[in-house]
Amino acid sequence: MTAVNEQGERILTTGEWIGFFSMAIGVFMAVLDIQIVASSLQEIQAGLSATQDEIAWVQTSYLIAEVIIIPLSGWLGRVFSTRYLFVLSVGGFTLASLACAFAWNLPAMIVFRCIQGFFGGAMIPMTFTIIFILFPPRLQPTMSIVLGLIVTMAPTIGPVLGGYLTDAFSWQLLFLINVIPGFIVCFLVFTFLDIDKPDWGLLKKIDFIGIALITICLGCLQYVLEEGARDQWLEDDLILTLTVIATISGIAMFWWELTHSHPIIDLYAFKNRNFAIGCAFSFILGIGLYTIIYLTPIYLSSIKGLNSLQIGYYLMVVGLFQLVSAFIAGPLEKTLDLRLMLCLGMCMFGLGSWLNGELTAESGYWEFFLPQAIRGGALMLCFLPINTLTLGLLPIEEVKNASGLYNLMRNLGGAMGLAVANTLMLTLNKTHYGALRESISATDEIGQHITQIEIARLTALAWREAEVMTFNNLFQIIAFIFLSALLLAPFLKKVEKSDAILGE
Repeated sequence: MTAVNEQGERILTTGEWIGFFSMAIGVFMAVLDIQIVASSLQEIQAGLSATQDEIAWVQTSYLIAEVIIIPLSGWLGRVFSTRYLFVLSVGGFTLASLACAFAWNLPAMIVFRCIQGFFGGAMIPMTFTIIFILFPPRLQPTMSIVLGLIVTMAPTIGPVLGGYLTDAFSWQLLFLINVIPGFIVCFLVFTFLDIDKPDWGLLKKIDFIGIALITICLGCLQYVLEEGARDQWLEDDLILTLTVIATISGIAMFWWELTHSHPIIDLYAFKNRNFAIGCAFSFILGIGLYTIIYLTPIYLSSIKGLNSLQIGYYLMVVGLFQLVSAFIAGPLEKTLDLRLMLCLGMCMFGLGSWLNGELTAESGYWEFFLPQAIRGGALMLCFLPINTLTLGLLPIEEVKNASGLYNLMRNLGGAMGLAVANTLMLTLNKTHYGALRESISATDEIGQHITQIEIARLTALAWREAEVMTFNNLFQIIAFIFLSALLLAPFLKKVEKSDAILGE
């Protein structure tokens, strides 16, 4: 018989707690592996005898596979059950990690990274779903904080940990560190977490056309977003072709999934206003989170000349203040309307990004400290309310599917943000450099009395200042996006604890 407390809430067993935190470790591994190779690409490139352009596929292949599996995870969870699918995902991810460590050339590495991303991507939405199925509403905010910390801190830790392991040992260890924890997580989840049963009957109604359209659309879209800036977007024949394919397959996918009797993903979840607006916020959070994590190390490396470990000291500020804010966000959630809490978080993130947009080439640790501290404190104020506002009003049976779509939007936001940032970096750099160059021309009195060496130094200085101005512009654009998102907040319905209990 299930034990209940004085409030009538089911009391979780020790095994269920162990199972949940084991899943959280699995999610940490999956998110960490997106960025852990970022600071070690040169070493991996040398080890696999790849070119500069080719080695980018070590990251791109993982992201493409991950973004394809995320929306399918809800249907897969209903077929295999949360327990079996998570164990399968962690096991596949672990074996793929082992294979990556022993990859003999670049094509082999790309295949293994695709498999790794495919299995890793399924873990993230499943664990978010567990919060709303396993825990009573009273504990859901706390568990959301735990997962929010994991999802946002892992990308921050990844490049630093990766740089350290590569410098101290070898790049193969980036993948080998997953093996022992992976098998432990497999054992613990299989042993202790059994919350639902497989529905094998769904295998008779497999939506093969839906799966194919989703795979083609998201795979092509992710490739275009990852490689477009490098290949001059639609000027490249391959990018143009894949853009057309992504567009056509995307339109076909929406039509098919909305009209098919047994769709692989239920797009009707977007009829719920909170879910639709929450996905928009998730998309914006993805833009801010992944783009700033990408821009900051580039700035510190190219402008300041810092190495991986030094960059890590800068990035740690975000993680530390995020951890501190977790102890504030929990109590605040009990007293403040979640919509106001979300607005506060978005405002703080926007403010931190704007302050980051006032950098100079001489800006050091303390000039970065305050903006990063504000952004780190904002993250939990964003993640905690948006999870509940987005999923809290959905029926329990729809949460698995909806969680996959919700997490997909965050990843797509990150991919879109990185693509636009890369394009703007190229455009703004040239624009700012051109403006600086015009300020001193060969016809000026100063220009007529400087040597070639001085011209070279002046050119390098102009390019550096152009880069600084570009990064400032990008941080300011992110701030504008976050502050503009506040216009969506009034359209969110208030989520009461009673609503979350009933899933109405």
